[in-house]
Amino acid sequence: MTARILHVAVPTPLNKGFDYLATPDTPVQLQPGCRIRVPFGRNDKIGILIEERQHSTIEPARLKPIKAVVEHTPCLSPELMALGQWASVYYHHPVGEVFNVMLPTLLRQGKPAKQDPVLIWRLSSHGMTLEPSALTRAPRQQAMLNLLRLHPEGLSATQLKEHHGDWRQAVNALQQKGLVECLPAASLESRSRAATPSTGPALNPSQQQAVEAVSRHFDEFKVWLLDGITGSGKTEIYLRLIEQVLAQGKQVLVLVPEIGLTPQLLARFRARLSGKISEVHSGLSDQQRLAIWLNAGQGDAQVIVGTRSAVFMPLSDPGLIIVDEEHDGSLKQQDGFRYHARDLAVWRGQRLNIPVVLGSATPSLESLYNALTGRYGSLILEQRAGGATLPRLAVVDARQTPADQPVTRQLLERMQQHLSQGSQVIIFLNRRGYAPVMMCFDCGWTARCERCDAHMTWHQHDRRLRCHHCGAERRAEQACPDCRAESLHTLGSGTERLEDFLQLRFPHEEIVRIDRDATRRKGELEKSLQKARSGRARILIGTQMLAKGHHFPGVTLVGILGVDHGLFSADFRGPEYMAQLVIQVAGRAGRGERPGEVILETHQPEHPLLQRLIRQSYSAFARAALKEREAARLPPYTKLALIRAEAVSPDSALLFLRKLNDALARSSQGVERWGPAPAPMERRAGRYRAQLLLQAEDRKALHNLLRHVHELARQTPEHRKVRWSVDVDPVEMF
Repeated sequence: MTARILHVAVPTPLNKGFDYLATPDTPVQLQPGCRIRVPFGRNDKIGILIEERQHSTIEPARLKPIKAVVEHTPCLSPELMALGQWASVYYHHPVGEVFNVMLPTLLRQGKPAKQDPVLIWRLSSHGMTLEPSALTRAPRQQAMLNLLRLHPEGLSATQLKEHHGDWRQAVNALQQKGLVECLPAASLESRSRAATPSTGPALNPSQQQAVEAVSRHFDEFKVWLLDGITGSGKTEIYLRLIEQVLAQGKQVLVLVPEIGLTPQLLARFRARLSGKISEVHSGLSDQQRLAIWLNAGQGDAQVIVGTRSAVFMPLSDPGLIIVDEEHDGSLKQQDGFRYHARDLAVWRGQRLNIPVVLGSATPSLESLYNALTGRYGSLILEQRAGGATLPRLAVVDARQTPADQPVTRQLLERMQQHLSQGSQVIIFLNRRGYAPVMMCFDCGWTARCERCDAHMTWHQHDRRLRCHHCGAERRAEQACPDCRAESLHTLGSGTERLEDFLQLRFPHEEIVRIDRDATRRKGELEKSLQKARSGRARILIGTQMLAKGHHFPGVTLVGILGVDHGLFSADFRGPEYMAQLVIQVAGRAGRGERPGEVILETHQPEHPLLQRLIRQSYSAFARAALKEREAARLPPYTKLALIRAEAVSPDSALLFLRKLNDALARSSQGVERWGPAPAPMERRAGRYRAQLLLQAEDRKALHNLLRHVHELARQTPEHRKVRWSVDVDPVEMF
């Protein structure tokens, strides 16, 4: 009898599949996508069956038999198998590791593809309306009520224990009062809705045209770039399209860049949509993620809203894919399997023959180029929904402002005027901590990270120096370690210093700071956002977490600090990212009935790119930037791949890339090679980094060269001393 040979994708750094022998009890009809436990080295691994073969390049006597078939039915559908295999080829990443990333953690571990009866506790309809003050005499129940109010989707026993320790007594008491309900957490679907969901506002002509344009192509693949200014009602268009898809009995996948954007988006979806809504993000437990995965594959989850990894969710009857904030760099995975969720969403849409909508107020230059060349359909929204007007933008020269004052006099005066009119104010500074530099004024010593080529940031509230690149921290020196002088001072401002400064200037105003430090504890982000939305906090300070997607109708003034670094970034995309951030932050102003105002503080008030952005629009800025990219032969007019290497010793990474570069030179026709060179931040987390940039006019030529990279790298003796990776279409050059 001819031996049955199973070709299996095993999660290893080797970029190939592996052949194994089927055992006598292996099912006859075994389909690709099934999980198989196989021996690999000294351990067993969970692999994915790619195909069954008649022959192997290895003699059958040398092949090992599989250990077991985990399940007889595929956990990856043919469409997801095709997605994984295409992504492996395109991003030049081992196919076994690609499939491993696509699976929920429990399936990677070989656990059964079934749901355990996990229970969640959440507020009942009566509990949602009860004022917490009614439980003043039962403080533990009151605290639990407040906690569950912050988590309307409910919390499991594990999560309740994390938040509240000994939680059962309080929850049981609330259950007896009818304020809390316990139910299976199978799909984490939204709570039961009224028979008729709420209706949305009337669409303006531009919104109506956008909805109709996409609706006409529901039965075919087409990519639409929804290019709408901030506040133009892109979410309302999403909702109208989703309603139509759900009416057809189909599913919708919605990708968002960050977990912080999901709560308010989910709240709007739950108020408007009658279908079952599931959310996918890093805050879920392994069991919750598996439950959503299974329900999505069975069609029970009708709307899936998630961050970038949700692009791999199985869909039984898909009808539409939406990528919100398609320009956002968070959609690109920056380590391991370096995929871009937006681009994989487009590939899935083509494979599934369904439309894909990419939404943004500041489209990436790549997507804008695709729209201008006709590859994508273009939907443009130039008016704010509901009659709101665009804010006025103005530049303030910060060159004469004292170094110890983080805000200019002009901005402080405008803040006072807006606050006196009962409005809210946002001050944006994309730098955490109190000050980015601690320095000795006697000898010039600065506090630097011992593991990175970077300064440590002073966090005054914690009295700690922290490196924002590797996470190292230490207590600050009492005296200069070089000259022993007690003249240590901090330079520059972060959000902590800004908060302290503004609290002194506006002592009677409540200030909320929204950054990674202030919202580290669970529930803190939603608590802070609630203060902002209610108008209770009138001065809002924050980093990028505050810039994206939030709707604060009471905000009429936005001050933007520290944008100059984007104008002179070593990354050619620096100005693009700066412009996107400015427009996104500016879009928080004037979204209600009162007009908004935006003030940019800069030490480069006459910079031409900044002036074009202020005086014209992001669209004008982007078109000018595209012309510059075309002249310089930069993406999207050429294709890039970045080969990164890092090692413990200073020279190993560079030496490895030099030898790899020499090997690539023999077959690099049509591809330019730049470097190798040290990375802009050469030392990070104790490792020395280098990079080799590959650039080609033709994508095919670039990929033809990259096909040889893994083989040539293994032939380089230095490859055992380094960690290296290939980044196709990099969004960061660091």
